[in-house]
Amino acid sequence: MSGLLMLPSTSLSIQSDGNLFHWNHLMEGDKLVLHRSKRDWMWRQFFLSEEYTGSNYQYVGKLRSDKDRGDGTARYVLSGEGAGIIFRIDEKSGDLHATQRLDREEKASYTLQAQAFNKITGLPLEPATEFIVKIHDINDNEPKFTKAVYTASVPEMSDVGTFVIEVNATDADDATYGNSAKLVYSILQGQPYFSVEPETGIVRIALSNMDREVRKEYQVIIQAKDMAGQMGGLSGTTMVNVTLTDVNDSPPRFAYSSYHLSTYESAEIGSTVGRIKANDGDEGENAEMKYRIVDGDGKEYLDIITDEITQEGVIVVKKKLDYESKRVYTVKVEVTNTHQDPNFTVLGPFLDTAIIKVTAKDVDEPPVFSRPQFVFEVNEDTPKGIAIGTITAWDPDATHYPIQYAIDQHTDPERLYHIDPKNGSITIIKSLDREVSKWHNISVLASEMNNPHQRSRVPVLIKVLDVNDNAPEFAMIYETFVCENVRAGQLIQTISAIDTDDPLVGHKFVFSLSSMNPNFTIFDNEDNTARILTRRSGFNRREMSVYYLPVVISDSDYPIQSSTSTLTIRVCSCDATGNMRSCSVDALLLSAGLSTGALVAILLCVLILLMLIFSAQRKEPLIISKEDIRDNVVSYNDEGGGEEDTQAFDIGTLRHPEVVESNQLRRDIIPEMLFPYHRPSPMKECADVRDFIISRLQENDTDPSAPPYDSLATYAYEGNGSIAESLSSLESSATEGDHEYDYLSNWGPQFKKLADMYISKDTGVAN
Repeated sequence: MSGLLMLPSTSLSIQSDGNLFHWNHLMEGDKLVLHRSKRDWMWRQFFLSEEYTGSNYQYVGKLRSDKDRGDGTARYVLSGEGAGIIFRIDEKSGDLHATQRLDREEKASYTLQAQAFNKITGLPLEPATEFIVKIHDINDNEPKFTKAVYTASVPEMSDVGTFVIEVNATDADDATYGNSAKLVYSILQGQPYFSVEPETGIVRIALSNMDREVRKEYQVIIQAKDMAGQMGGLSGTTMVNVTLTDVNDSPPRFAYSSYHLSTYESAEIGSTVGRIKANDGDEGENAEMKYRIVDGDGKEYLDIITDEITQEGVIVVKKKLDYESKRVYTVKVEVTNTHQDPNFTVLGPFLDTAIIKVTAKDVDEPPVFSRPQFVFEVNEDTPKGIAIGTITAWDPDATHYPIQYAIDQHTDPERLYHIDPKNGSITIIKSLDREVSKWHNISVLASEMNNPHQRSRVPVLIKVLDVNDNAPEFAMIYETFVCENVRAGQLIQTISAIDTDDPLVGHKFVFSLSSMNPNFTIFDNEDNTARILTRRSGFNRREMSVYYLPVVISDSDYPIQSSTSTLTIRVCSCDATGNMRSCSVDALLLSAGLSTGALVAILLCVLILLMLIFSAQRKEPLIISKEDIRDNVVSYNDEGGGEEDTQAFDIGTLRHPEVVESNQLRRDIIPEMLFPYHRPSPMKECADVRDFIISRLQENDTDPSAPPYDSLATYAYEGNGSIAESLSSLESSATEGDHEYDYLSNWGPQFKKLADMYISKDTGVAN
């Protein structure tokens, strides 16, 4: 088996039987002993230093085939990575050179193939052999940090050794070859506050009690050096910006031990007097503060509110200030942190106090009344000019100007009262009546004489007390009647009384008759009511239709007031059960205060109105069948239109006499229900026509089935014996032919109207 001999510049190799052997020089006693070891793999690697700086090509090694007889017929060819560009081989000698400066960090090894050919035949002398050229590392790269600038934060007041940040650097050199990539970290800037671990790059706190309020930010420079930090090693640096974060280690403090503020005494409640602020070196929620008043003679008048945005204490008015009574108000204010850290309580106390003095400034104030409102009581019978009370007010200012009083006339439109402008005394100038108004609400104005614009107002309530100055009277108008057939001792009326006065213990009325009455008596129920009873029986309205009974009503207050009210009692006709049927017309007239002529006129108007309503109703057909031909004669008992008036009667009654006995419904309304036929009760013999008419009128007014009219008609059948024959047109010819009516002119004046109607009609048609 043939082989290719490779002779690098750093080793001794011998080609034998296709195997490569390396001879090690060993000494055994005084003899040099050569031991052969088989190393057929050694020839496959070459080692070449990077960053060669010589002027000639860098020699790599020599390639030689055992088929090369040295006669110049062998030619060596190189292929693979960088062949012909980076690496070149001498075709004759097989010497291998690197033509470029190599960088291990760019490429650490190259794989190549070498083969020997016969120049003459061009045939390979042996198969191609692959080998590797490895680049030996030199320390030509400095360490580089992963970030040019690091940012870190750590709480202030942290303990020594507290972790801050870890920095990392890398070296492009070969870490497996020498110390070119072995890094060591050190701190160049930032001592004595921080330290760095040499091997890990961890930055830690090196100084205790680092206060953010003293210094907040630090710049630390860290160095990483290769060659294990030895002299001649390469290095790189980075910057770490360290910020101390806040903790609540600074208590709030007032800048001054006392503050002086001022405001006008007229300042409204809740208005701002001033602002104060304590200093706190912390920030965020650690700087949040709360203010409160803990002491002082002004605690009742002043208050403090915390402004959560500005962290200021706002002094406000809690109660009205008064310059005249107190000019300086002093309070002690305390400020504390709202979020305290128990780890730093040893640095406390986390509160501070200050004295706030507020000076009240004088303003010209309006008068002040001695009460917020005045209430007076006066009897309603108090004479005019009597004083009922006094209003008092004063000037609260130090000047103490005199006060003048006046009544607001808008609150006393009736001008019932007067006030003395100097002393404020209120007097009555008109009579008072409690029954008209129990309370009077007026307003009194007080103003300074030297400055009328400074004015105050106070309500004055005047209660008018009741005096028994009104007598009781009937509670209502009574319509009392007594039946003719009444028995003695019969109750005919219960009466009661009212009194506009308002006694403290309530009303108590006493009823009596002014004198002995033979017909009626009164019985006091002692509950402010009384019963009217009959003393006898056998009343007759023809003898006396109306009785007048004077009733005396007295109250029980002081002074006692009484009055006499007259009860009008009518005598009426009643049925056996005591229900009134009719009363004397004279009694009705007297009770209503009307004369007989006036009542007759009213009745006539009612009758005429009913007749007009009846005539407006739709009439039922007079004759339905032509076979039913009847005439009638109507007799009127009113001043009607004579023969020309044909609307005052309903001839349907003649054709249907049974309707008198049937259920008649009113034609002017829609009936809600059917009423049974009301047959009028027979009237007793009565010589008084007026009573008869009134009785019938009441029956018809209360009868829902009665038609809305009153009429008295007498009907009679004329028969067939009339010389004028029938006047009805129902027997006329069914044709529309012309008729002659001239003969109607010969019938006399009674038929003149009829003749004028038909003759003029006939003439008109002919024309």
